[in-house]
Amino acid sequence: MTKALRFISISHLTATLILREEFSIPEEEKPEVIARLKNAFPDITGLLLLGTCNRTEIYFEAETTSSEDLLDTFCAILGRESKRNAHLFFQSNDTLQSVQQLAAVSAGLRSKVLGDAEIIGQIKKAYILSRKAGLQGSLLERALQTVFRSHKRVRNETNFRDGTTSSAYRTLKLIETSYGSTSKQSTKILIIGAGDIVKKLFKYNQKFKYQHLYISNRTEKNAALLAKQYNCQIYDWGKVMSNDFEDFDVIIGAASNCHHLIKELDNSKDRRLLIDLGLPGTIDPVLGDKAGIEFFDLDTISSEIASNKEKRFQAITEVKEIIQAEVDEFTKWFLEAPLRALLKTANIEIKDPSLKISSDS
Repeated sequence: MTKALRFISISHLTATLILREEFSIPEEEKPEVIARLKNAFPDITGLLLLGTCNRTEIYFEAETTSSEDLLDTFCAILGRESKRNAHLFFQSNDTLQSVQQLAAVSAGLRSKVLGDAEIIGQIKKAYILSRKAGLQGSLLERALQTVFRSHKRVRNETNFRDGTTSSAYRTLKLIETSYGSTSKQSTKILIIGAGDIVKKLFKYNQKFKYQHLYISNRTEKNAALLAKQYNCQIYDWGKVMSNDFEDFDVIIGAASNCHHLIKELDNSKDRRLLIDLGLPGTIDPVLGDKAGIEFFDLDTISSEIASNKEKRFQAITEVKEIIQAEVDEFTKWFLEAPLRALLKTANIEIKDPSLKISSDS
């Protein structure tokens, strides 16, 4: 049986934030999930586990294992019932449809924020995990090369990419809108977590220039590295655990696998801005109902990003044309695979006389 590239996907297009949280996988647990899927299905030769703020997707290369099979096992690994949740997933067993999906996702065409600039970095990170597990596969490898070529062309040939589509950028913009551009010397900000999105917050802050930044993380050495690099202060993790936030004006939750870690606030401030970038959510949204508190989660942040929308919309046609051209190249390669295999076999027969049919037979 011929191998096929297949996928399953749960995203903002199929599920609410609360439902997506149930299928999010912390970075440190991804290698184990990949290993368990590989052990469950020995015919899988390629597998890419993509987890972002708005989606969890698995692309895999196999002969007999179907997307339905993989979804059942994936749900079982996470302790979820597949029959109850199957409707939340978009899936396919068709190679060309899977490549189209991966290419569109990587370009940001299917992101909650059109043209999401962060998604390609997340795909590259997922690819590194695949290679470490020895699961890049020939079809998956070729599909990813198609994605990387598409990304390069979209970046160089269109106006579709823009850093302002980043959730990290929008977070800092929200703070500026809420407290004013003149308050950057006084606004006291606590960032909880030390993952990719936190690193982007610090990167973009080089433009915004907020002065009173604090970072707290469960693994203090990770916080210390960022604190040293960006000249900010460390806030004790124990205080975060006990919900002791002193006089912070802004609290940004982006800790991995810390569901509703923040659930209480004192009354030391008349107003506070809470921004939850975690999946699952780091901040209990109930806090948003308290007087003087503004609360934003990933969905509300994404829906409010509007900068340079017109340029991105104008570029959509160009982006789709680029993606289609690259996918067409993949399709040509894929459809010619049987011929390449036949030629390879013929070449072996010529080199090895023992494989030829005897003239006496």
